[in-house]
Amino acid sequence: MHFQFTIIIPVYNEEDNLLRLEKELLLYLEIANKKSKVLFVNDGSSDKSQEIIEDICGRNPAFTFISFEVNKGLSAALKAGFDFTNTELVGYIDSDLQTSPKDFNLLLSHINTFDLVTGMRTNRKDSLLKKLSSKTANSFRKLFTKDGMDDTNCPLKVLKTDYAKHIPMFNGLHRFLPAMVLLQGGKVKQIPVKHFPRLAGDSKFGFWNRSIGPFIDCFVFLWMKKKYINYTVSKQNI
Repeated sequence: MHFQFTIIIPVYNEEDNLLRLEKELLLYLEIANKKSKVLFVNDGSSDKSQEIIEDICGRNPAFTFISFEVNKGLSAALKAGFDFTNTELVGYIDSDLQTSPKDFNLLLSHINTFDLVTGMRTNRKDSLLKKLSSKTANSFRKLFTKDGMDDTNCPLKVLKTDYAKHIPMFNGLHRFLPAMVLLQGGKVKQIPVKHFPRLAGDSKFGFWNRSIGPFIDCFVFLWMKKKYINYTVSKQNI
């Protein structure tokens, strides 16, 4: 079966969300703009997530998984997903379903013109503290990176796989995906998407890794931007 689009699902202790996620993903696969498949990346979960993932993949041919020995964080899970992707397009969505897989079609409709299309959450269903810390982090990051993105942390993105595989990932760099695509000379766009409250499980991000951590990471990005190697071959004979 020839697939065009791989949906990466980072998972860390989400046993209460996975069956509902399976249902929503199956509904999306029926209406997807591109022939799509799913890649779960189990980030060292200590609950029953891996057992449930294996059951889901066993009954759905378009679902696959990889599993880490220990928890490594979201950036590592995304890098592994990019490394194991073999389709021309790749995207990701969080397993908590605070964004909808159906909105991938909104993003995919722009991917021929752009190299990364990201969601921008509207009418967010989060706590006031979470929204404020996220807004603060986005303001700092936007100031540092000049990427023009208002909600780079939105867990709904589509990229051309060639760009995804050339992103030099480090812990925390998942917040800088649009900026890293721009660094490669690519084009990025943000599209408003729906947002929903978390119905099960617990958020894996607190004040530190939603605001203070991203602020520190901005300096890492500036160092990388200064040192980044990017070149174009004009002629070759190899």
